[in-house]
Amino acid sequence: MVEKKHPLRPQLEWHSRGYLPHWEAGEHPQSITFRLADSLPSELLSRWARDLKESDPELDSTEQRRRYEEALDKGHGEALLAQPDAGSIVQAALLHFDGVRYRLHAWSIMPNHVHVLATPLVPHALSAIIHSWKSFTALQINRALGRQGMPRFPEYFDRRIRDEGHFQRALYYIETNAVSAGLCARAEDWPHSSAARIRGSNEVEL
Repeated sequence: MVEKKHPLRPQLEWHSRGYLPHWEAGEHPQSITFRLADSLPSELLSRWARDLKESDPELDSTEQRRRYEEALDKGHGEALLAQPDAGSIVQAALLHFDGVRYRLHAWSIMPNHVHVLATPLVPHALSAIIHSWKSFTALQINRALGRQGMPRFPEYFDRRIRDEGHFQRALYYIETNAVSAGLCARAEDWPHSSAARIRGSNEVEL
């Protein structure tokens, strides 16, 4: 029997806009990382783009994500999101459509990048959700800090959560990322994160 397609459900597909593959998984938990433009050196991005052309994006996605996140935690660039006003703007944007466009499970706003664990809700595609986060927060940060030239969030990394164990590992990684990066002693000490807020149940249907 052929499964009927939901008329509003985003089509499951791979796509890429640069050196990172993306997976539109529909209403399914995803671990997401997006970053400021100056958070990774240009020569590093060029090398990764060359590597991607010679590899299978799906098979190599774990290694791509590992080196991507290790490089981000080195703190390259202006680290604009470390400013309290900027971090607050991003956190408010993530929370604004929680329960409407997506279910938000965990997040951590690092100095030069953002980690999110969320489930898109039909008919909202993951790519559209992330585009909304990035465009809105860039505009609001620019206004709040009186900056000339928009802060840019160029590319993002997403990973489909496989099962409950994977979900819990992703949640733990996101909420302890600031500790791992040496920015605080306890996860709950990092102000712009789900660990710093009183959360409800983290259970999710997979």
